[in-house]
Amino acid sequence: MGRVEGRVAFITGAARGQGRAHAVRLAEEGADIIAVDTTAKVDSVPYPLATAEDLAETVRLVEALDRRIVAREADVRDYAALSAAVEAGVAEFGRLDIVLANAGISSPASTLEMSEDTWQDMIDINLTGVWKSLKASVPHIIAGGRGGAVVITSSLAALYANNNTAHYSAAKAGLVQMAKVMAKEWAEHSIRVNTVHPTTVATDMILNDATYKLFRPDLENPTRADFEEAARTLNRLPVAALEPRDISETVLHLVADDSGRYITGTTQVVDAGGQL
Repeated sequence: MGRVEGRVAFITGAARGQGRAHAVRLAEEGADIIAVDTTAKVDSVPYPLATAEDLAETVRLVEALDRRIVAREADVRDYAALSAAVEAGVAEFGRLDIVLANAGISSPASTLEMSEDTWQDMIDINLTGVWKSLKASVPHIIAGGRGGAVVITSSLAALYANNNTAHYSAAKAGLVQMAKVMAKEWAEHSIRVNTVHPTTVATDMILNDATYKLFRPDLENPTRADFEEAARTLNRLPVAALEPRDISETVLHLVADDSGRYITGTTQVVDAGGQL
């Protein structure tokens, strides 16, 4: 028996990166998956977003574990699309137990020089998009009457300031207090709500020229090796970037009853000592 055997998890941003890793890890432990991501272009984001092929690969990986998955394209800014995706998954699986609000973007820019669109896209996706994702999904957990767990992907940036991330940090910090309010509101339904705060993670959101430049503004064309040299100075443990599965293990800890049964309203930091 897996640690989340028979449970159903709804995951946003599931086509690649942390979202895909979470889907695979929970499937390994017996969960069926409702997965959403979007192929919509966001002009303020300086790296390619997920593709339909990425989401199809998540489906393949979950099904290879002999678990079921319902995957839909849905932008977290689109409440109707999110609701339709969740409803399709619940209709297929008959329940919902876990929500992982993971989708997010990065668009480094100085506070006074960023465009209004850069600010607004960040807030719409990384903050409001989480609220919409939970509004579309948590009522199904409540209706099931069995309790459940919500994990929201925040960031070390919610707790530790870095240049050129005011919009990102504002959104990620907003998630913390939103989660605490939800933890209070949903406690009567035995629903636990926590945020997870990774340091740098080796995903497409990080491994791109814009992030390399953020970490190495001293270089005209920094490489991944240049980025890693700088990133290592932020973490006290000897690592430049965590792997997505490292975060998935903390997520599993929070959603599994054998480990997270009474953990709620907390900020779970996975930062390799980045705050020290």
